[in-house]
Amino acid sequence: MSKPKLIIFASGTTDSGGTGFENLAEAQKSGVLDADIVAVVSNHEHGAVRDRADKLGVPFVFFASDADYKKIVADAGAEWVALSGWFKIVHGLDPQRTFNIHPALLSQLGGRFGGHGMYGAHIHEAVKAAFEAGEISESGFTMHFVTDELDRGPAFFEHRIPLRTGMSTEDIQEAVQAAEHEWQPKITNMVVHEEISWDGKDPATLVIPEGVSDR
Repeated sequence: MSKPKLIIFASGTTDSGGTGFENLAEAQKSGVLDADIVAVVSNHEHGAVRDRADKLGVPFVFFASDADYKKIVADAGAEWVALSGWFKIVHGLDPQRTFNIHPALLSQLGGRFGGHGMYGAHIHEAVKAAFEAGEISESGFTMHFVTDELDRGPAFFEHRIPLRTGMSTEDIQEAVQAAEHEWQPKITNMVVHEEISWDGKDPATLVIPEGVSDR
């Protein structure tokens, strides 16, 4: 029986990023993620993601400014799309089979830590400011299906981490990333094997096995 075929979109930069992709690739090798990673995509033609892809033997696809998401996915033969540190708005992909990991709790403060401008270090800076203002005591990450509305597709997993006085933006980022690396492969495996599912239209059709949600 063939394994689910997964493509990963990971922006990274010229000199850093792509650790989520690398973590998923290592989880594939260990068997935690029972899927075939058919390609990784980055909008940096020569950078950290490509370096990691070459090291891991995963086909690399450069996302040019006029790239077509559907064509990239179809050409790779992928059945599922995972966004992991992808900094662009996605258009035209199947919302039932496209999901994202977001390095903050989208349920917090009316969704303040999602939407336009909420990516990379900007998220953790906003979280730090909210914590210092006494508005929150936790951060974490969210995994959700992807729609045309940025960071508003149905969430199916949140993991929370406590914040401590004196934490820098970098400290928060490192704590969130460590939690992401622990949980992302396990939850991704559940999605690509359709233990977690959604019809792509009605949020009420979201299926999450009992005991999975860490919210």
